[in-house]
Amino acid sequence: MFTMRRLIIVATAAALMSGCASQNPYDNQGQAQGSTGMSKTAKYGGLGALAGAVAGAAIDHNNRGKGALIGAAAVGAAAAGYGYYADRQEKALRESMANTGVEVQRDGDQIKLIMPGNITFATDSANISPSFYSPLNNLAGSFKQFNQNTIEVIGFTDSTGSRQHNMDLSQRRAQAVSTYLTSQGVDPSRVSVRGLGPDQPIASNADANGRAQNRRVEVNLKPIPGQQYQQQGQVQQYP
Repeated sequence: MFTMRRLIIVATAAALMSGCASQNPYDNQGQAQGSTGMSKTAKYGGLGALAGAVAGAAIDHNNRGKGALIGAAAVGAAAAGYGYYADRQEKALRESMANTGVEVQRDGDQIKLIMPGNITFATDSANISPSFYSPLNNLAGSFKQFNQNTIEVIGFTDSTGSRQHNMDLSQRRAQAVSTYLTSQGVDPSRVSVRGLGPDQPIASNADANGRAQNRRVEVNLKPIPGQQYQQQGQVQQYP
C-alpha cells in the first residue's frame, strides 16, 4: 500500500524536480534585493507541483505513486508559466530602467514600477517633465514587447493642499502617463488609471524629502485574467 509517508516523500521529490526543471535561465541576473536566488518560476513550479502531486495521488487510488508524479508534472509546469514570463519581463525592465530613477519591484505575480516625483511632474502640474520622456519611451518599448499583462497606472500626491485637489491632480497625472504610453503604441485596452491623491504614502509628509517620495506614479503589471501563458511547451491559463 502506498502509505501517506511515502506519498509525502514522492510529492516532495516531484515538487523539487519540477522546480529545478523549470529554472529560469535569467536566475541571479537583476533580481530584487533580498532574493534567495530561486527564481519565481522555480518557486511557483515547485509549489504547484507539490499541490499537484497530492491531488494526483488522491485521484489515482490504485497507484498513488504514479498519480502523484503525473499530478506534479502537470500542475508544476502550468504554475511556472506566468512566473517564467514575469521573470523575463522583470529582467528586461531592470535593464531598461537602470539609471533612470525608476524603481522596479517584484511581489509574486506582480511587477511594480515606482516613478518618483523628481523625474515625473513639476509641483502641482500634470504636464510630463522633459526628464520623464526617456523612461516612458523605454517603458512603452518594453510593454509592446511584453504584451501579455495588464498595466495599471496610479498617481499619488503628498498631503499639501485640499484632498479633492490632490485626488484630481493624481488622476490627471496617471492619465497623462497612460495617454503618452498609448500614443507610443501600447494597446489602450491593457491600460487602466487611478488617482489616489495623498492616500497610501510611502514616507512622512512632515518634511520635504518625505513629500517628494510621496509625489510619485506607480505602474502595476499583472496577469491578464483568462490569458494562457506558455513555458517549454506547457500552457497555463491564469484564473
